[in-house]
Amino acid sequence: QVQLVESGGGLVQAGGSLRLSCAASGGSFSSYAMGWFRQAPGKEREFVAGISWTGGTTAYSNSVKGRFTISRENARNRVYLQMNSVKSEDTAVYYCAARNYAGYAIKRQEYEYAYWGQGTQVTVSS
Repeated sequence: QVQLVESGGGLVQAGGSLRLSCAASGGSFSSYAMGWFRQAPGKEREFVAGISWTGGTTAYSNSVKGRFTISRENARNRVYLQMNSVKSEDTAVYYCAARNYAGYAIKRQEYEYAYWGQGTQVTVSS
């Protein structure tokens, strides 16, 4: 069983940067693909970024491509989301998720991920 805990959320001005962190425990972290999702007020949860178990493959939604970077540090059981040039539209609760998959294809559907963190709020002011 894998437990995930997000941190690093908060208030940031438009154009600024924020780094989210996800700490994993209880499982073989290095064998899991990881993803970040977000849910804005009144909206459905959406895929933001994904990374393969080795970190060699990444994928991003079009809305964040070029601004956000997902990375992982398997030795510390951590996955990160570096958010640069944030916009007001980035305001949402951000969730870390894990998928037991050792390949290189990135899945964008919520149901593909079995483990989820509690979420961390990111608010972008303008």
